[in-house]
Amino acid sequence: MAALSAVLPLPSYAPVVSDDEEESRQIPTQAVVARQLIPPYGKRKGWKPTSQEDFGDGGSYPECHVAQYPLNLGKEKTQAGNTLALQVDSEGNVRYDVIAHQGQRHGKIIQSQFKDLVPLSHRKDLSDEQRTMERPSEEEVQETAEKTRQALEKLVTGKIKAAQPKNIPDATGKTTYVRYTPGQQGGGDGGALKQRIIKMSEVVEDPLEPPRFKHKKIPRGPPSPPPPVLRSPPRKATAAEQKEWMIPPCISNWKNNKGFTIPLDKRLAADGRGLQDVSINDNFAKFSEALFIADRHAREEVRQRALMQQKLAQKEKEAKEESLRLLAQRARQERNGVAPSATSRPTEESRAAVTSALGGYGSGSDAESSAADSEDEEAAKIRDEMRAEKRREREREMRMSNMGTEQRAKMLARQQNRDISEKIALGLAKPTMSKESMLDSRLFNQESLSASFGDEDGYALYDRPLFHGSSAAAAIYKARGNIASEGGNDEAFGGGTQEGIGKALDNDRFGLGNARVGFEGANEQEVREGPVQFEKDKDVGDVFGLDKFLDEAKGGRKRGLDTDVGGSRKRLQLERAGDS
Repeated sequence: MAALSAVLPLPSYAPVVSDDEEESRQIPTQAVVARQLIPPYGKRKGWKPTSQEDFGDGGSYPECHVAQYPLNLGKEKTQAGNTLALQVDSEGNVRYDVIAHQGQRHGKIIQSQFKDLVPLSHRKDLSDEQRTMERPSEEEVQETAEKTRQALEKLVTGKIKAAQPKNIPDATGKTTYVRYTPGQQGGGDGGALKQRIIKMSEVVEDPLEPPRFKHKKIPRGPPSPPPPVLRSPPRKATAAEQKEWMIPPCISNWKNNKGFTIPLDKRLAADGRGLQDVSINDNFAKFSEALFIADRHAREEVRQRALMQQKLAQKEKEAKEESLRLLAQRARQERNGVAPSATSRPTEESRAAVTSALGGYGSGSDAESSAADSEDEEAAKIRDEMRAEKRREREREMRMSNMGTEQRAKMLARQQNRDISEKIALGLAKPTMSKESMLDSRLFNQESLSASFGDEDGYALYDRPLFHGSSAAAAIYKARGNIASEGGNDEAFGGGTQEGIGKALDNDRFGLGNARVGFEGANEQEVREGPVQFEKDKDVGDVFGLDKFLDEAKGGRKRGLDTDVGGSRKRLQLERAGDS
């Protein structure tokens, strides 16, 4: 404004101002209030807000680590408690009897001191008026009685109201009479219905009836907006602060219900193993160093042992070459007829050196001797097994040579996986090695078993002899033993044939002849040639009548329809009646 007034020209007509107006136009002086200066942001170290003026219209100061309540927000309101202030009497002693007076009515006499036990006549702290005990007046008595009655009535009324129900429904309902005057007066009735009295009464409601209308609660409207809390501008957190405030997520090693893919570094961070300091015991280093030293010593010993063996081998080789050279020289001298010189002969010292060299090299060492012994034992074991096998072969050949023809045939058949009982069942009891008799053509291309095994109802178990032909019987029933063993006589036992065996049996070498005494009827029997054979008696029929019974069962005839049986029975009855 000052710059603008300096630029503008002065007014041509200046207004006239009186002294009173000039005094009234004077600028009133304003009272300057001294306000505490608040340091700017970042320079508030050591400063603390002490009053509400320090907060102004804003919020708290987060850089000041003290309890702050701007506009008394969040500050607990202190209520009057039961704590009493410490009081003293006129003599300066603490009044502990204040606790006894707490909560009592005004004017109530409470004896809580030792002086209250002293009679009033002997007490010196009381005046004469206090010692005199006058009776109360009638007005005081009536006033006290009225207060007592009101207090008792209040207690009794409260008890009665608590026992009575609060809302008692009126059985008849509230009734109201209303005078009604219609607005339109009808002329036809003659004015009789101009006014009427209407009785209005409330309908009695059932207290147990459910509500007829649904009271819908409307949500409360928004309250007044809260006062704005002005805070200091946010600061960007540094990397160190972010690392300190970083809280790892809760990752379970057992559950992953939503199937998230969790990186290994996050899983390890959640495990908490990064927060532990790994400490390695010094004994590991000591143990590793001890192993390294032991390995180095072992390698050195192996190298020394190898060098020693090389030296011993070299000495042995030199000793062998020396001995061979001496032997060759002696042989040349003997071939040339020259007597061997003393130098060419091996002395005792050279022999001892050679022996010591050979012994030191280890030719007689325990390892080589044990290896040689094990090889000798294995070779001896192999030779013993070969001897036992050859002995078993010789014993088997001897048994085969001493074996009879039948046993030899069984042995050969058993070796060829063929038992002699099969040949007996097929009627080929004579042992033979021909391929024609090994297979029975009757067993092939058979449609049924009825031709060879008979009928189902047949009871003839032995329908034919066991052996057919004389060749089978001659092959089975012959003398045991080796015929050729008796001095090479082929005529012994008839040569093993049926005719020869028959002639040998008929030949009475000792002149015994036939037996004089034998079994009765034995002479009438035919002479048996071969094994005992049982033949079926054709004359004897069905002894038990089983065949007839089975034939009748197969026929299926019923006894009730058999007229022949009935007629024969009636005929028998008539015959019996005629005889009687």
